[in-house]
Parts: sequence; C-alpha cells; structure tokens
Amino acid sequence: MKDILTVTELTGAIKGLLESGFDTIWVTGEISNLRRPASGHVYFTLKDESSQIRVVAFRSAAGRIGFDLEDGMKIVCRGKLNVYPARGEYQLIIDAAEPKGLGALQMAFEQLKERLGKEGLFDPSHKKSIPFLPEKIGIVTSPSGAAIRDILNITSRRFSSIDITIAPAAVQGAEAPIEICDAISNLNSVGVDVIIVTRGGGSLEDLFCFNDERVARAIHFSKIPVISAVGHEIDFTIADFVADFRAPTPSAAAELVVPDRKDLVERTRRLKSRLINARSVFLRELGNRLDFIVKGLRDPRGQISDLRIGLDDWNTRLSGGMRRVLEMQENIFLPANRMLIRLTPVTRIHELRRGVENIRKELDARTRFYMDNLKGMLQKNMSALNNLSPLSVLKRGFGIVRSSDGTIVRDAAMLAVDDSVDVKVSSGSFKAKVSGILKEQDNDREKV
Repeated sequence: MKDILTVTELTGAIKGLLESGFDTIWVTGEISNLRRPASGHVYFTLKDESSQIRVVAFRSAAGRIGFDLEDGMKIVCRGKLNVYPARGEYQLIIDAAEPKGLGALQMAFEQLKERLGKEGLFDPSHKKSIPFLPEKIGIVTSPSGAAIRDILNITSRRFSSIDITIAPAAVQGAEAPIEICDAISNLNSVGVDVIIVTRGGGSLEDLFCFNDERVARAIHFSKIPVISAVGHEIDFTIADFVADFRAPTPSAAAELVVPDRKDLVERTRRLKSRLINARSVFLRELGNRLDFIVKGLRDPRGQISDLRIGLDDWNTRLSGGMRRVLEMQENIFLPANRMLIRLTPVTRIHELRRGVENIRKELDARTRFYMDNLKGMLQKNMSALNNLSPLSVLKRGFGIVRSSDGTIVRDAAMLAVDDSVDVKVSSGSFKAKVSGILKEQDNDREKV
C-alpha cells in the first residue's frame, strides 16, 4: 500500500523541493493589490498577461528600495521562492527591485519631486532674496573637494575682504544627507548672510544625497538664503528646486554672491560722475529760471507811485462822499431839531405824568374788574362744595351707621337683631342696639 501523506507532510515536501530547486531569481511583472500594513512590510501581486504570483518585501528590504512601489508600476525584482505552509501557497520574497525601463534613482527623484512640489516647497513665494554684498558667506561642502577651491579662488580675486565660513560635510554616500542637514543648521546658528550648498560634478548616484528629502526640508526651513550649486549645468537635483537660487556650477555661485570689487569701484566712479553732471545741469536750469523770474519782475518804486496816486484818488472820492452824506443828514435832522426846541423840558415832563396817571387809572379799573369776577367764581365753587360735603347731609337729619367692626351699614341685611351699632350725626355720635329688622315692604308701608 502506498504511503498516505498528511497535508503538512505534503506541503513540507513541496516546500523543500521548490525552495531548493530555485536559487535567487529575477522576475518582471506589473504590481497590483499593493498593501502596506503597520508592520512596515509590503505585500503585492506581481502579474503579467496570463499569470500572477504573490510577492513580499519585508521592512528591511522595503527600506533599501530607493523608490515607492505603486499599483500599475512595472518592475524587475530579485528574490527567492518560498512556500507559506499555513495557506499552502508559494510566494516570492524579494530583497531588491527596479522600475522597468527607468532606473530606481531616477524613479525616486521623480516621485520625491512630485510630492514636495505638491507640498509647496518649490513655490516662488517662499524664495528669499540674495543679499547684494554679503559680509559673511557660509559654504556647505567637502573641504577637500574641487568646489571649495574654485569658490575660494573666485571670492578672493573678486572681493578678498569678505568673510568665508566653511561647514564641512560629506557630499556623497549614505551619511551625506545627515551631515549636510547639520551643516545648514550650524550656519543658521552662526549667523551668516547667505549659504552655498555645493559640490562638483558626478554621476546620478554621486549626486543623489542632494535628492534626499531631509536635505530638501533643511534648505526649505533655513532662515538664511540658500544657493544650490551642485554638479554641472546639466545636472538638476531636488536641492536646486527647493533652494532660493540655483547656480549652474560652484564657480557661478561664487560670482553670483560676491560682486567684483573693481566693477563696484568703476560703477561708483561712473555714478559719482553722473551725479556731478546732474547737479551741474540742475544748477544751470535753476539759474536760468531765476533769470527769467527776475526779468519778469517790475520795479517796486513804480508800483509804489501807482499806489500813492490811487490812494489820493480814493481819499478825494471819500471826502466828497462824506460831505454828501452830512448834507443829507442835516436835511433830515433840522425839522426834528426845530420841534425839540419848541418843547421845553418842563412841558414834556407834565405830558409824561398825565400819560402815566391815565395808565394807572385804567390798570386799577381792570384789576377791580378781574378781582370781582374771581370772587364770584370762588363763592359759587364754595357753595357747590358745601352742598356736596357729608357734614351738610348730616345737618339735614341724616346719620352714618357703623357696625361693631367699623363697617358702614348700607343695607339692613348687613345687621341682625341685638347687634350693636354706632350712629354718627351732625353734632356727635351714640350707640344703639338693633331691636328688629324691617323688610322693604314694611318700610314702604311705614313711610306711607
């Protein structure tokens, strides 16, 4: 009888045959169903037109891949076959991958450029202006490279008194990004006027530390303007896009930052000459304008003579006008003066006294008339008030009856036999006792 295998035994046998039968292999295909769980591992399916295989990139291997794996991306990957016994499935465990048709470094460059561009790190609004004549320049580069020698030669030749501070950093290799970031941070704390991040030319791999995201963010957050001068004119890195200014070469960066002293002196001489000429032209034009104004001025003595003649003319006209006004006033006041002469003061006083006496008599008559009217109205009102007074009612024989609790009795029904009451009359009051209550009809009969 043939041996009967368990599932575990069969899977183990397949695992041994499969994993020992294949060494490290390269496989190409298209990525689909890519997943990145919290563990940091990457899981996806690699497929072509008719087949597919599961692929795993553990966290350490995924970290070594220089670009981001994405769905739909065609790659070439290296790994070993593996059987996962729990599911009885075989899979490919990879330790390296490259984009098919495009290098991994170039792919990483394009992906980082797109992502940082979306974040706004390349936005021109973030660019700081480069100072015209800095007093202190900071340089981030390798102190033994050709770039620093070129920069020092050019700066010393163009403007030797400018202070240069070198922040040494590796510009190639795995440790370069960290050292470049530290150097930029140190120069910010020292307080230079401008920073040049530079190195000479090289391959894409040599320059790739300047495509590191950490370096890009260090340049972006620098408070001091940063010039990127990496490689040759045809070389572009992420640092070039983030920096405040990109120089095609280290020498070009030095010429950009440091003006030529001789040129400055010559420009100053030309500006001084232009200023002197402009001042001469201005003074000449000012003199011409002054001459024109002086010629247009009249002799003040002639103006004074004209004013004197005008004053005499107005004086004559004013004197004639005053005489005419006085003659008119004299014609008006003469008749009144004659009338006043005829009336002596004593006569006038007697006339005023008679007028005052007449006014007094008329005032007395009117006062008596009004007083009589007011007195009659007062008596009439007093009579009406007296008639309405409760005391007048009591004098006519009426009384006010109050119950023992002080309530005024307005209805016989408010009392009962043997109740005590107080009776108020016009001259005093007395107590009484109710001996009987008469109904309304009894009262009417009594009255009758």
